[in-house]
Amino acid sequence: MNSPKHLSHKPIISVNDYDKIDALYADKTDVKALSIGRAQYDSDQISLKVWRHTDEKWSRQSEELPIHRNLDLSILFLAALSTDITAHYPQSNLREVIDNESEVQIIKEYYEENRKFIEPRLKELKRLLNEII
Repeated sequence: MNSPKHLSHKPIISVNDYDKIDALYADKTDVKALSIGRAQYDSDQISLKVWRHTDEKWSRQSEELPIHRNLDLSILFLAALSTDITAHYPQSNLREVIDNESEVQIIKEYYEENRKFIEPRLKELKRLLNEII
């Protein structure tokens, strides 16, 4: 399914048929497209959008994030993977804090269990970062 062009977020570049490549949710998701484009909250801003579809209409549960928040979430995930609960200091400049020490390992286990989906995306992210930085 193609990202909609008639709604408030105005796609510039889209990943259509995302439901086919949505990692462990492939072919079992309501996420039909991803896009980067003009933000619905301010057309002078660029944002990222996850397009959800109910099979009848575009869902109000579609999410739009400013680019910096998306990057911060990626930083938080990577920092969590390198977190040492005995160190008691943040792994990134986001100054993250551990809210539940007993479950930090669950994040690392989740990564290991889903590595086949996550690692190729991390490698692609690294490749693209190396190109532009």
